[in-house]
Amino acid sequence: MIIMFDRIMKSKSLFLTLSYFLLLFSFVSCNSIQESRKNEDIKLVKLETNKGVISIKLFNDKAPETVKNFLYYAENGHYEGTIFHRVIKGFMIQGGGHLPDMSSINSIAPVVNESNNNLKNKKGTIAMARTMDPHSATSQFFINLVTNEFLDKENAQDGYGYCVFGEVIDGMEIVESIGMVDTENKSGHSDVPIENITINKIEVINQ
Repeated sequence: MIIMFDRIMKSKSLFLTLSYFLLLFSFVSCNSIQESRKNEDIKLVKLETNKGVISIKLFNDKAPETVKNFLYYAENGHYEGTIFHRVIKGFMIQGGGHLPDMSSINSIAPVVNESNNNLKNKKGTIAMARTMDPHSATSQFFINLVTNEFLDKENAQDGYGYCVFGEVIDGMEIVESIGMVDTENKSGHSDVPIENITINKIEVINQ
């Protein structure tokens, strides 16, 4: 009877050990799948300009609606042929809204301002341009040439600030070279580069 009980206890111990490892394997596998899916959601964009290529990582986990909005314009070819129409040295370069003749591209409904995502307007980040209305951003974006803390939500006079949704990971030297070009007033716009800085193509890369 004692021998039988001992065998039962050993079998039970073996069963519990196997169950533990199966559970652990399942947990690790689940995490691996989730991590894989998370990685699949990471998106990069390559802005091919006439000054060089700028690679940008999009923070779709932090600004999902803004990234979705940006990708609409990128994937449907709306940015191709547009220019960086506003360049202010020591501040930012802005594009995504005008063609070389300064006519505006067609835009869809404005996107909600997601500036409460705790992303900061530091050097090299990309954010949405807008009017005085916090929720008026459509296609235009800007890349910060320096850290512009006053654009962050917590420092903004209107309580909203400007939504960061990505960051330059390669080609910052191209951004900085664009930020040094000479500008002029043109068609009612100020700070327009004298030489057109054109976005020839945008490639969206799923990671």
